[in-house]
Amino acid sequence: MLFVHLRLANVVVEEVPKIAVAPVSVIICARNEIKNLQQHLPAIFNQNYPEFEVVVVNDRSWDGTEEYLEQLEKQHPNLKVVKILDNDKFIAGKKFAVTMGIKAAKYDWLVFTDADCVPDSDNWIRCMQKPADEATEIVIGYSPYLKKRSLLNALIRFETFFTAVNYLAFALKGMPYMGVGRNMAYKKSLFFKNKGFAAHMHIPSGDDDLFVNAHANKRNTEIRINKDSQVWSEPNHSWAGYLRQKKRHFGAGKFYKPKHKFVLTFQIVFQFLFYIAFAACMFFSLEAKYIAGGILLLSIIIRSLIYPKLLNRLNYRDLRWWFPILDILLFFFLILNGFLSIFGKKKVNWK
Repeated sequence: MLFVHLRLANVVVEEVPKIAVAPVSVIICARNEIKNLQQHLPAIFNQNYPEFEVVVVNDRSWDGTEEYLEQLEKQHPNLKVVKILDNDKFIAGKKFAVTMGIKAAKYDWLVFTDADCVPDSDNWIRCMQKPADEATEIVIGYSPYLKKRSLLNALIRFETFFTAVNYLAFALKGMPYMGVGRNMAYKKSLFFKNKGFAAHMHIPSGDDDLFVNAHANKRNTEIRINKDSQVWSEPNHSWAGYLRQKKRHFGAGKFYKPKHKFVLTFQIVFQFLFYIAFAACMFFSLEAKYIAGGILLLSIIIRSLIYPKLLNRLNYRDLRWWFPILDILLFFFLILNGFLSIFGKKKVNWK
């Protein structure tokens, strides 16, 4: 909290760039996403950026996506549609779709999002464009989930918040370990120089976080948290769907670099031991109870000084009132998810 997350709370938020440095290719993979494409693509085409193309990969859709994209091509000269057929003799999945989109992209700087995502403003591409520093090859963005009235939605947004705080703060500290495909950017040349997803093509997930984990470092990676750079996404509406999503993420995490796995595992284990130690102290002397209560209170005070500011900064200010309850619920949910990921069914799909 004090040595990593506090840095993100205190960092100066970058301003929206006034000039466009280079042309951009926006890549979106879609499988039976016609409703989302109809709702969100207009916001992509209306971006305040002088030169960009939109590459939409239609991954074997049968819901009318193909016909809709054909109509859009007539209206938008900067739209490029890549069609994947069922008879293509390649490994199906999002990584293949992303690879086809990257191959079709005209420009070297690639900005990624999903079909169910919508930019917070028409300056999104301007914020995610290639940085002026030539050494930067990867830009990690942030994507909050839309608010709904349910406990599941609050838990999803709270978990997304802490995940984002962690990977953004560690990137600031010079140890980037992941990004989210809903909002990130990198060089096409970086992708092909490292043979794309070849090292983990056999894993259903990881087109975003595993790529960043393998190729990001303190010299070539920047973050973007300006409100204009954020992309809103539609959350899962069922517990089963959310568990499947987290299972995919957990599976990809097992292939992180050893130092990243150690740090992330240490965080969860330490939090587990912290609560276990507090509960155990309740069975000891009155003095032990006071000491344990004082340590817990100190932890809550530190959290209260750091995380409300971050909740405001990352567009989740409404969750600050539910912070203590959601913190405990998330802890137990992560334990449950880890158990199900280890002992549940192994096969997962992206769509």
